[in-house]
Amino acid sequence: MLDIKVPTVGESISEVTLIKWLKPSGSYVQRDEVIAELESEKATFELNAEQAGVLQTRANEGDTLKIGDVVASIDETAAAPAGTVETKPAPAAAKAPAAAPAKEAAPAKAVGKGKIVLKVPVVGESITEVTILKWVKKEGDLVRRDEVIAELESEKATFELNAEESGKLSVLFKEGDTVKIGEPIASIDTDIAVPDETALPAAAKEAVKESAKPAAANAPVTAVPNDLKATPVAAAIIADKKVDPKSVTASGSNGKILKHDVLEALNNPGRKPGAALFGREERREKMSNLRKTVSRRLVEAKNTTAMLTTFNEVDMGPIMAIRAQYKDKFKEGHGVNLGFMSFFTKAVCYALQDWPAVNAYIDGDSIIYHDYCDISIAVSAPKGLVVPVIRNAESLSMAEIEKKVVELATKARDNKLSMEEMQGGTFTITNGGVFGSLMSTPIINIPQSAILGMHKIQERPMAVNGQVVVKQMMYLALSYDHRIIDGRESVSFLVRVKELLEKPELLLFGKDPVKALLEL
Repeated sequence: MLDIKVPTVGESISEVTLIKWLKPSGSYVQRDEVIAELESEKATFELNAEQAGVLQTRANEGDTLKIGDVVASIDETAAAPAGTVETKPAPAAAKAPAAAPAKEAAPAKAVGKGKIVLKVPVVGESITEVTILKWVKKEGDLVRRDEVIAELESEKATFELNAEESGKLSVLFKEGDTVKIGEPIASIDTDIAVPDETALPAAAKEAVKESAKPAAANAPVTAVPNDLKATPVAAAIIADKKVDPKSVTASGSNGKILKHDVLEALNNPGRKPGAALFGREERREKMSNLRKTVSRRLVEAKNTTAMLTTFNEVDMGPIMAIRAQYKDKFKEGHGVNLGFMSFFTKAVCYALQDWPAVNAYIDGDSIIYHDYCDISIAVSAPKGLVVPVIRNAESLSMAEIEKKVVELATKARDNKLSMEEMQGGTFTITNGGVFGSLMSTPIINIPQSAILGMHKIQERPMAVNGQVVVKQMMYLALSYDHRIIDGRESVSFLVRVKELLEKPELLLFGKDPVKALLEL
């Protein structure tokens, strides 16, 4: 009788949890066949049969086991059931005929550099730590050189971590952990050979792909959606108990389903998520690096600037009319919609040229002025507020601005913004109106000195030449640092933006809209 023990999975790991038996007690198993799934505090991994024989389980699903504990035994002397095909090496006579060797793959070779350590790379001068968003490859997986093994998030962007060599992966942290720059995050045993998929015949390639699939996919359970956000234990229970993920209320960070969420759904099958049932439970979630950075910078802006806000209002009727008249031709000619952001960006760029202090910022005892307009656009992304930058917006056409806005917003939603796209900026535009905000006082995006807030377009009665006329109005807010921008400059800047927005044809067709505006 051969004992199967819990293997060593990491220097700091002392115990694991038995998630699921993939082979029941008393079944006949083949050598190297996956018989169970175990979970440590850092990763989920598979347990394989060391010999062919009849399996006898020694632990139950959900049990916590110490490293080295006997989890099962195999009677290798037991005969295989009738009809069972044993996966033993074929004898020499059974090998392919002499004409076949050209199709056989050469044996896999190990890199032979021993165990190499993967460290968190330097991703920016001011970045000191990152968060592990996802392990693309799991503990014990065979990985190839340059293959993506993890997704990491810094306080400014999301990026991928690649394998430096081929071999067997060992992870040192779990998803959600925060790791310092330069700290070891995983290791790869390069002495373990990884098959070269490109050198394999078609049938062998399929076998490699099948073997790379999670063992749970081969078990007779309900399929779990690929985009399901759940812990390994929760996902295993969902699959095993055939739980509809939509019936589970996620309580984990970023909407992740936890084990107790699934158990709660099983214990209360009639209860629907969000069904007006209130309790006194509390939950604590760790702040993401992005959220911590946003918090720090907002507080810093309030504490280090002499921030004031001035307001005005703009009649959006002319822009809405010109969009209705030209939007089809614009999209046909440029492949992008004619939105509001291009009008506001162009108007801001022209106004900044007249009032350069609004486009400047303080650096120590100096004021740095810019003869270009790098406009930051505030975007609400899944992980929080991000502010990507449109470089040299003053030199871009309306169509180029719209294309850039779409590109940056899409990257923000997909967490694909690069560090370069997030850095810099001389002035910021934010649009709270998309969420229904009628008026607000936006906070300066330091080290910049001003930010323009757009708001909801709403019909309001306006007095025009002694008559009450209903117009499509929007409140504008300019928050500015009074240390560098005086009241005259801030108010004049906002008035100039208002004037340009109420004459949008000048932005579309005029060579010098400000000059044309002054001549009206």
